[in-house]
Amino acid sequence: MSSDSKKPTPKPAAKKPQEKPVEIPAFEKGISDKIVEKFGDKIEVAFVKKDRVRINVSKENVHDVAEFIRDGLNYDHVESVSGVDYPQDKEIEVVYHIGSYSDSSLERQILILSTRAQREENPIPGNDATKLPSLRDIFYSVEFHEREVFEMLGVYFEGHPDNRRLLLPEDWADLPPLRKDFAIKGR
Repeated sequence: MSSDSKKPTPKPAAKKPQEKPVEIPAFEKGISDKIVEKFGDKIEVAFVKKDRVRINVSKENVHDVAEFIRDGLNYDHVESVSGVDYPQDKEIEVVYHIGSYSDSSLERQILILSTRAQREENPIPGNDATKLPSLRDIFYSVEFHEREVFEMLGVYFEGHPDNRRLLLPEDWADLPPLRKDFAIKGR
């Protein structure tokens, strides 16, 4: 028998594992549902997963949504604030990570509130600065976080009681260092 006449036996097709439907945790879904019920299409639920809910909102509505998160959902402090520069979209995103010390049912929960502002090329406070409303009157804990975002990304927080430098020298005259177009001198 020649080797040509022997045909290899076909291997059985691998079974594809059945994809489980993504299960949305009920507690977190309840949180997002309350926000959707209150604000409808003024917000976007970006994701709901174990211990986390992310809500995207316009800068015009961020203050009202934050106030509801505090008063209606019992979140009582901002754990951190971060910012992301999107020069291709001409926007800067500010992200608040909100938690609760006072409500034990929320002890593991982080509610992520995100908003975007038009990215202005000249980040000097005034008419042409990138602006967002401050959440300082709602969450005292944002005071230094918003100052850092102001300094590092050039976002001016309207209504913040202390929009001044926190880490950089007072005479800093360059672009904010976390903007994508910031260039380190000498490189």
